[in-house]
Amino acid sequence: MEKNSFRIGFVLFPGMTQLDLTGPYEVLARLPNATIHLVWKDLAPVASDRGLAIVPTDTLETCPTLDLICVPGGPGINALLTDQTVLEFIRHQAWGAQYVTSVCTGALVLGAAGLLHGKRATTHWMSHDLLAEFGAIPVKARVVSDGRTITGGGVTAGIDFALTVIAEIAGRELAEAIELGLEYDPKPPFGTGTPERAGAELVARMQSRSAKIQGIRIEQVRRAAAALVPA
Repeated sequence: MEKNSFRIGFVLFPGMTQLDLTGPYEVLARLPNATIHLVWKDLAPVASDRGLAIVPTDTLETCPTLDLICVPGGPGINALLTDQTVLEFIRHQAWGAQYVTSVCTGALVLGAAGLLHGKRATTHWMSHDLLAEFGAIPVKARVVSDGRTITGGGVTAGIDFALTVIAEIAGRELAEAIELGLEYDPKPPFGTGTPERAGAELVARMQSRSAKIQGIRIEQVRRAAAALVPA
């Protein structure tokens, strides 16, 4: 490991949404002196919610102290919300990290670890209201910064999130250069990427498709929130 490396750690887990991780990874890996750690309970490949396998580089026990910890989202966060082994790892790393971050519903895991109380934060639109269960202040934005806590909205917002982090760490000039290098200039073909633009019918259809997962998530969030010990 390079002596002056900036250690970035992504928490892997079964059922993560890979773009929540790989989008920011593509950006943050361009930070000079960055060392990326992909962390899970063991070193076996971890399957995303769509079947893409990602190989961890570190276990929870072998991961060094991180400068930035990031928790991606996805259906698999439902199990993490009450997984005390993972939550304790995140809490422990948060103590020494310069930045505590998430993408999409990974914010709920930060909340379950007790790291969002009184913090402004964002997450995927379907789970946005659940942030308040952890004492967070929900903000509807692609990226929300509150001190050393930086959260990104749903899935594709992870790229915006990572560029914001790069600007925070290394300055706007580098962030702009990375944005150009990636040709990051999104122009959605249908303009339905937010509930406000999609319309009530499409929103209702998407909510119906996700009703089972969301029902489990709501129950898990309430359990996790009830388990938090006030500071």
